[in-house]
Amino acid sequence: MQSRDQVAAAARVVLKVGSSSLTASDGTLDSAALTGLVDTLAARRAGGGQVVLVTSGAVAAGLAPLGLTGRPKDTATLQAAAAVGQGLLMARYTEAFAAHGLSVAQVLLTSDDTVHRSRFANAQRTLSRLLDLGVIPIINENDAVTTDELKFGDNDRLAALVAHLVRADALVLLTDVDGLHTAAPSTPGAERIALVTDLADIAAVPVTSRGSAVGTGGMVTKLESVRIATGDGIPVLLTAAEFAAAALAGADVGTCFTAAAARTSARQAWLAHAAKVRGRLRLDQGAALAVAAGEASLLPAGVTGVEGHFDAGDPVELLSPSGQVVARGLAAFAAAELPQLIGRQTPWLQEALGPEYARPVVPRDFLVVAG
Repeated sequence: MQSRDQVAAAARVVLKVGSSSLTASDGTLDSAALTGLVDTLAARRAGGGQVVLVTSGAVAAGLAPLGLTGRPKDTATLQAAAAVGQGLLMARYTEAFAAHGLSVAQVLLTSDDTVHRSRFANAQRTLSRLLDLGVIPIINENDAVTTDELKFGDNDRLAALVAHLVRADALVLLTDVDGLHTAAPSTPGAERIALVTDLADIAAVPVTSRGSAVGTGGMVTKLESVRIATGDGIPVLLTAAEFAAAALAGADVGTCFTAAAARTSARQAWLAHAAKVRGRLRLDQGAALAVAAGEASLLPAGVTGVEGHFDAGDPVELLSPSGQVVARGLAAFAAAELPQLIGRQTPWLQEALGPEYARPVVPRDFLVVAG
């Protein structure tokens, strides 16, 4: 099945819309644009599909009520605008979806909700239950309380992580341009790239990290979102907000990115993209190759060094002798336990320390190979 057909047929789709697509030229919330988007998503629901909306726009919605003429530069004012605007944004969404007989739920996330496994699982259960109840989750980063250390960076990456959380069949990123182009869309001769089957094929395409006047993202962050989603089996369509309905219908709009791998488990997705690394394990060449091949657990004999302070169950990076990250995994031992184990063969560990130490440092089932 082609990627566009997968988007059209997706039983569960995550759709992300940026600030620039929801605001007017004066920076205020564009009610007509928001209503048009809601109409499209309501039609999708009427057709039997499930929808999760990741929306920007809280800061932009808060500018006018606070008398601000542009996105604040300081964190305190930025968070104040988000706190004011989030309520206004949700009120508009609630009203617009209610016109179609649909209920919505506000879900505000911070990166802390994904870097900790228990919070990741809690968010996953909540979103799954909302969808089962027929509710449309509306998700935004919790800008009112996040700090630089806690921010996702933008809602593009958040959307990719949410797609994993809810086990979505497709991810649609809406922005102010119709997909990726061979040059800046305003450049004479620039052509839309309709399909990307390998991100390496577009390495030479010029992209910008600059977002809009009211947003934080740019094409760089969108491609990072694409990398996360497609790398774990989720096709992505990037297009302009005005083509949202056409995109969901499988029309030839925007840029479609095919899934680069089979669907991973939620735990593997969390390890690969969301987990906060607590330490590092250095491996010998043989162990690094075996782990990188994705077919082996990490045994104590293959470990040459331990970095950081972590407990059993914490995420750690696995490094080759050259320092390259070859995988992430959940450590079966605390950092303080490992010095007596590293470099030792399993029979020796069993005889000298007991059977509880004759096991992998990182079991295969708790390990994900670096992309």
